[in-house]
Amino acid sequence: MTPLMSKDLPDNPGKEALMITVEHAPGGSSAVHRHNAHAFVYVLEGSVVMQLKGGQPVTLTAGQSFYEGPDDIHVVDRNASSTQPAKFLVLLIKDKGAQALVPAQ
Repeated sequence: MTPLMSKDLPDNPGKEALMITVEHAPGGSSAVHRHNAHAFVYVLEGSVVMQLKGGQPVTLTAGQSFYEGPDDIHVVDRNASSTQPAKFLVLLIKDKGAQALVPAQ
């Protein structure tokens, strides 16, 4: 995870926007987690498989997007390829100072 920008949202006191990029090596993935934020994902390169608890897995390619709500648990977040890297941009709208990534079960 690479932080790109953090910005207070004056029209929404106590909230901030955080923009990050996430890169997965071929075959790479993230552990089960949540964001406690509204998370807007946009795939920049490669392809990724995303799945929220209770939902079906979806495979996204460059130019496609995905949304996670504050109460969602992200059970699958992995590179769909075992040979090519994947990179995506995430915009998080969250409580100011709250952790961007929280481990979940």
